[in-house]
Amino acid sequence: MKIIMLGAPGAGKGTQAKQIAAKYEIPHISTGDIFRANIKEGTALGMEAKSYMDKGQLVPDELTVKILLDRVSKDDCKNGYVLDGFPRTIPQADVLDKAVSELNDKIDYAINVDVKDDNIIRRMSGRRACLNCGATYHIVNVPPKKEGICDTCGSELVIRDDDKEETVKARLLAYHEQTQPLIDYYNNKGILKEVDGTKDMNDVFADIVNILG
Repeated sequence: MKIIMLGAPGAGKGTQAKQIAAKYEIPHISTGDIFRANIKEGTALGMEAKSYMDKGQLVPDELTVKILLDRVSKDDCKNGYVLDGFPRTIPQADVLDKAVSELNDKIDYAINVDVKDDNIIRRMSGRRACLNCGATYHIVNVPPKKEGICDTCGSELVIRDDDKEETVKARLLAYHEQTQPLIDYYNNKGILKEVDGTKDMNDVFADIVNILG
């Protein structure tokens, strides 16, 4: 079962992708994780990716395609995989389709987790993170016991650059320009499925399981 997760930044598609991977015992492949690993290690790819991500822009295709195609060719992907964060553009989708077709295979589902922009801005701008221990909070949904202070280690909580309202708006703009067309692309292929991402995340997952069977 080969699945592509679609949805705006902050829609919750990553959380759903992990749950799908666990239930169906297939790898969860996140380009975001790959980029973050490279950034942490200070690789040339990581630093180049970071320069785009810090501006709220999408990482260009040429930095993304090769590493992804190499990943899905591994043995653990024989029974399927969940792609989270790729493809982001029509050219990427075309490259992926071609590569999968050459393996006499195909993508089975493209699942769009639908959440409106205003909701996403509220979600993401409310996030707080502890840079010391990595704990994360939300000022409405998962508030710390003491405002601005991490429950776990007592360090000060911060708004990460990725979660600042101006960055979120820039990422949403880039999403609508480059990634939104994928919804039509996969709808035309007859594999698009949509779920309401504003529901409780367990209800969203239940809707996805009903689709996948």
